[in-house]
Amino acid sequence: MVQIIFVFFSYMFKVLTNRREFSKKYRNFALPAGRKYALGHALGKYHNIMSVTDSNIMNRMLPPLPERMRPTSLEQYAGQKHLVGKGNILWNMIHTGNLSSFILWGPPGVGKTTLARIVAHSLGREFFTLSAVSAGVKEVREVIDKAKNSTLFSAEGTPVLFIDEIHRFSKSQQDALLGAVEDGTIILIGATTENPSFEVITPLLSRCQVFVLKSLEADDLIELMNRAISTDEILKTRDITVSETGAILRYSGGDARKLLNILEIVVGSFGASDKIVIDNATVTSCIQENIAFYDKGGEMHYDVISAFIKSVRGSDPNAAVYYLARMLNGGEDPLFIARRLCILAAEDIGLANPNALLLANACFQTVHNIGMPEARIPLSETTIYLASSPKSNSAYLAIDKAIALAKETQTAPVPLYLRNAPTKLMEELGYADGYRYAHDYPGHWTDLEFMPEGLSGTTLYEPADTGKSELNMAARLAALWPKYYKKQ
Repeated sequence: MVQIIFVFFSYMFKVLTNRREFSKKYRNFALPAGRKYALGHALGKYHNIMSVTDSNIMNRMLPPLPERMRPTSLEQYAGQKHLVGKGNILWNMIHTGNLSSFILWGPPGVGKTTLARIVAHSLGREFFTLSAVSAGVKEVREVIDKAKNSTLFSAEGTPVLFIDEIHRFSKSQQDALLGAVEDGTIILIGATTENPSFEVITPLLSRCQVFVLKSLEADDLIELMNRAISTDEILKTRDITVSETGAILRYSGGDARKLLNILEIVVGSFGASDKIVIDNATVTSCIQENIAFYDKGGEMHYDVISAFIKSVRGSDPNAAVYYLARMLNGGEDPLFIARRLCILAAEDIGLANPNALLLANACFQTVHNIGMPEARIPLSETTIYLASSPKSNSAYLAIDKAIALAKETQTAPVPLYLRNAPTKLMEELGYADGYRYAHDYPGHWTDLEFMPEGLSGTTLYEPADTGKSELNMAARLAALWPKYYKKQ
């Protein structure tokens, strides 16, 4: 077996330099019959591949297209003009040399790592890099020690420590950075796809500026694709025509890395001598289905659910059902969505349409019972119903005001006439004395003060002016309590 492996890899090496000479050399290599046949069969297949084009194997040995196209200067960098455009903050840092610690926050594939490298290399700074996925406190301290030694013997300026996915660092790992950032041993550049205000400890965040990177615009992506086709050492040798960009832009989703990976996949689907036409149909057939960009534990999760809630509250059923679809496509737990609909029904529709809460609760039960994919239907029905219903947050406001007031008056005594009197002693003390039973009076109502002493006249519930149900309630309250409520 060892002989087979040795011969195979020797063959791979030699075939790139002198295929004919190597074939002669190993033609009569002595192996048992079965192994000799297996090796010959494998090498024959490999030889056929090489016969198609030597560049194919070279393609596979090269780094992926996104790595080959990684910019090395601001001139090559696509997008983020609000940061790297002339006169903007990172452009100024590079051109003045006044570099300070910062965190780059943005979605995947927008150039966070590349930008960190460009900044450090443009200033000639030594560049250390750690990944928060694999590095611990020990590795952080080792890099800081190297940076200290580097600073002692170098006139190039403070070294740069780049930490990818810094949001994955624990509190203790982030604490280990504080001293080195504070005393200037290192310039910290962090990259994160998550909101730093949630994931980075406050002391470290206060020592860093936060720069927000945006998904790349269509023009940036097209420029990047055209540059790859015209300058990449492999792609520039192929006959490539771009006739349509809709699909490749849609599938890339503003992500430069994804765009270049798709481009490489499409080109690789053609033969070595084929004319390559990139159009929507070709891209779609190669990619089949775009993986939804939705991280259930990340920033996108909160952005989309926030947009969903605000669309329902804002009475836009089209946007609401769109964001519902975004969540479902991304694999969001349907019960999580159903719970949010129950909250929305009580908080934002409320008494303007009390049936909304009944429907939302029925939706939750139905989703629990049937699961996906059928659960999408009651979720859609309830989302559209809630978005289209009249809105009122009067119950939400009333309970919050009541809670605040109750905290301030927690010891206010309940009026004696409202207290229960289950014993003779309590009756003698005046418990329940003066209470008037509402059902004994016309309209099942009597004018009686129910608030504790000192809180008489306090109004916590203010009816909204929308929704037939709440308008009827407001009219009744105005008739019963004219001293508290006015007719609408």
